[in-house]
Amino acid sequence: MKPLEGMVIVNLSVNLPGPAAARRLQQLGASAVKVEPPTGDPMELYNPAWYRDMANGQTVVRIDLKSAEGLTRLSDLLATADLLITASRPAALTRLGLGWEELHRKFPRLCQVAIIGYPSPRENEAGHDLTYQASLGLLNPPHMPRTLLADMAGAEQTVSAAMALLLGRERGQEAGYAEVALSSAAEAMAEPLRYGSTAPGALLGGGIPEYNIYAARDGWVALAALEPHFKSRLEKVLGVSTREEYRAAFAGRSAREWQEWGQEQDIPIVVAGS
Repeated sequence: MKPLEGMVIVNLSVNLPGPAAARRLQQLGASAVKVEPPTGDPMELYNPAWYRDMANGQTVVRIDLKSAEGLTRLSDLLATADLLITASRPAALTRLGLGWEELHRKFPRLCQVAIIGYPSPRENEAGHDLTYQASLGLLNPPHMPRTLLADMAGAEQTVSAAMALLLGRERGQEAGYAEVALSSAAEAMAEPLRYGSTAPGALLGGGIPEYNIYAARDGWVALAALEPHFKSRLEKVLGVSTREEYRAAFAGRSAREWQEWGQEQDIPIVVAGS
């Protein structure tokens, strides 16, 4: 039996990270109802395959929350739900009669995780993954980020917050409310940079040869021989010690050959994708 077996999640959010969090909670055993606006989830247009993956196995309904009929339909869903996930600004939810105080009065067993952009007092300020990363020094302009770090980190924080609320309620506490600020989620992921570990030239930022990226005969490899036993084995077998010797050695084979060699030697080396 999965830990959330019997729990019902209602997710009002679209795009990311709410649907990703709902998918994870569903994987933990919960039943999920995905409530979309009449026009649907924009993710279905942007990336149909990803949309289908996140919505797989869930009940998908389209409700106009700006209508009295739509709010009635939502109330029927919330009456038997354990958790509500939202990603609208708190002011917008309040205008719809979906502020926490009113929800808690109507549905005393319902917990809520509200995904917002910035923590109070900036909770109604606009933002997106790109701007959160930019403000934290996680971008390398003009290149776009390779992943939606703030959104995916926010999804995991949403899952953690949901589990904590549901556990507390099952232990006899009052059903609760939690906010997940995506800017804070991105800030947590930026901690290695903030403390200098991954800054250019730092220990994990290219400052040591055994934890670095090298050009192979065709392509690139990522070497992570950080622990002393990995480093000593690598340097003994290859006869290298300086950065220049490392570079010369890795230039002699293909990236795929180095990955296979690393597996044979039990040294973490993989092909670095483009």
